Amino acid sequence: MAFSSIAAVPFFALAVLLCVQTSIGGGIECENLNKDSCAFAVSSSGKRCVLERVVRRKSVEENYLCRASEIEADHLKDWVETDNCIQACGISRTTLGISSDSLLEFDFMHKLCSPSCYDNCPNIVDLYFSLAAGEGVFLPKLCETHGSNQRRAMAEIQSSGSVAQGPEIENLEVAPATAPAIF
Repeated sequence: MAFSSIAAVPFFALAVLLCVQTSIGGGIECENLNKDSCAFAVSSSGKRCVLERVVRRKSVEENYLCRASEIEADHLKDWVETDNCIQACGISRTTLGISSDSLLEFDFMHKLCSPSCYDNCPNIVDLYFSLAAGEGVFLPKLCETHGSNQRRAMAEIQSSGSVAQGPEIENLEVAPATAPAIF
């Protein structure tokens, strides 16, 4: 009986903390995060946080700023990525900006598509799902082809080969090209 009441204390404390945080208007603001928690975090408004490096002209000193991007996370808010997911997905807390370039790296894709990342780290998978879609690639298909035909998968991303077709235009009249008048 005593064990169950002791075990309930952490849950009660967490519930109180969440209530206090929401009543004060708390939550994650990217601008308040430090270098070690910024990359792959999601603010309380659902915006993805990005780490930026700022170099001052008069000194060689580098500073890092955390800012909210215009990229929204799908169904995620108030999220700082766990150390387990950072390690399982092969990402770094010092990643600058948001880019799809890592989708071209074999080692990164191997970790991203692994069950320890893909099945357990929804924030990371959501981010790279969106980045792959922006390149015209379906991440689950990319992970499927990753193991079997890596070169083809990478070529598809580099050429953005599976971009959706644009709208069809019927009866489009095109004026013939004319040479510019020379006076």
